[in-house]
Amino acid sequence: MSTLKDKFQELDERNREASLGGGKEKIEKQHNGGKLTARERLELLLDEGSFMETDKMMKHRCTDFGMEKNKISGDGVVSGYGKIDGRLVFVFAQDFTVFGGTLSRANADKIVKVMEMAIKMGAPLIGLNDSGGARIQEGVQSLAGYADIFHLNVKASGVIPQISSILGPCAGGAVYSPALTDFIIMTKQSSYMFVTGPEVIKTVTHENVTKEELGGAMTHNSKSGVAHLIGDDDEHSMMMVRELIGFLPSNNMEDPPVRHATDDINREDENLQSLVPADPNKPYDIMTIIESVVDDHNFYEIMPHYAKNMITGFARMDGKSVGIVANQPAFLAGVLDINSSVKAARFVRFCDAFNIPLITLLDVPGFLPGTNQEFGGIIKHGAKLLYAFSEATVPKVTLITRKAYGGAYCVMASKHIGADVNLAYPTAEIAVMGPEGAVNIIFRNKISDEDKATAIEDYREKFANPYKAAELGYIDEVIYPRETRKKLILALEMSQNKSVSRPPRKHGNIPL
Repeated sequence: MSTLKDKFQELDERNREASLGGGKEKIEKQHNGGKLTARERLELLLDEGSFMETDKMMKHRCTDFGMEKNKISGDGVVSGYGKIDGRLVFVFAQDFTVFGGTLSRANADKIVKVMEMAIKMGAPLIGLNDSGGARIQEGVQSLAGYADIFHLNVKASGVIPQISSILGPCAGGAVYSPALTDFIIMTKQSSYMFVTGPEVIKTVTHENVTKEELGGAMTHNSKSGVAHLIGDDDEHSMMMVRELIGFLPSNNMEDPPVRHATDDINREDENLQSLVPADPNKPYDIMTIIESVVDDHNFYEIMPHYAKNMITGFARMDGKSVGIVANQPAFLAGVLDINSSVKAARFVRFCDAFNIPLITLLDVPGFLPGTNQEFGGIIKHGAKLLYAFSEATVPKVTLITRKAYGGAYCVMASKHIGADVNLAYPTAEIAVMGPEGAVNIIFRNKISDEDKATAIEDYREKFANPYKAAELGYIDEVIYPRETRKKLILALEMSQNKSVSRPPRKHGNIPL
């Protein structure tokens, strides 16, 4: 009969075996590839000593192709819960050292369990992806596991924040779970995502493309817009996740966490007085305004490499989280196009789902003209942003710094689609279009060049300023740029208890 000591020794041995995953050789191979193991990643991600593992000893149940002779505790995923800055989060980390991190029915069950717990407990879910995809030996069971995960991703959407960190391969059906989450962080060199790999593409379309070109971190951060952030390596990616979580509430019924603010809300910046040029065609960097006015000049930009004519990201104002959306006149004149509309729309909807107030900085000359944009569906995609701002019920504060022309003015959180406070700099120009274009249409070449110059100046005087809109109540206040921080914070404070009721419906039909 075994003694108590024997029983504890057996537990020690089983824990040790599970902790080793695929074994020392596979761990070494992972390290040689510039990657950390699943457990090492979780150590970096979570507060020290806070990780509680679930299903550590689960094994696969496959009996085909000799798999019954090869069973490893944990079966390729480490799952459980822990804390980030003292706040509960649920996690799963695919372990590439065990069967290449492939998804079996057993480890899908582990992931499903933590997802269901995260929804029930109202805490964020973080997935660390590093997997060869579905475990082929299990056939439809592994596919069923994926579908169960996708189904829960959708159920959790808008209920708890979901963050995916891609730290290795993520291919085939596996890409759709991260795609359904709120944010995707990829690592340089070691991570890639694609539905079909380079070999299949070569066979079907005869295109030659590398894994990096097809689905590397920079491809998805700058070209496709699939990913939101890029980390230098595993450690950097884990720190990015930790920082991101700090801006977000645990669930949709809570407000975002509040930090003690040491930055004076009345702080003024004289440099802002001369930032926006008098010449409306001269670019400037809107990031200067953002970094000037937010707490401690700390702005956490989302999708910095994609659609650079639009800036999105998180910051704090007087210690409270805000989402910031801004046209960037330093890139494509801040024009709205397909990519920037979709980028901003999704960000706005995320903020609205999780009670994060929105600040919109507006300097937009209009929508980008051209057949590429029209054939690509700019009408439909621009409508997504219009829909997102109009649908959002969180506090919305808009500041017009310069151009606000045409339909783009309407779309960018104007008073007419529900913004609570609309401010403008004295440099603001709110009109159907720029003075030159307007005069060309109004007079249709019926006047001399001299009269045309006078007409342009006349139009500029009447419309290229914020006062016409202010007279009509579309602008609540024209402010001095140096007071931007104080005015934004006062507007956010005023609207923090905002309540909006909408007609009952299952859900709207956003133009997808």
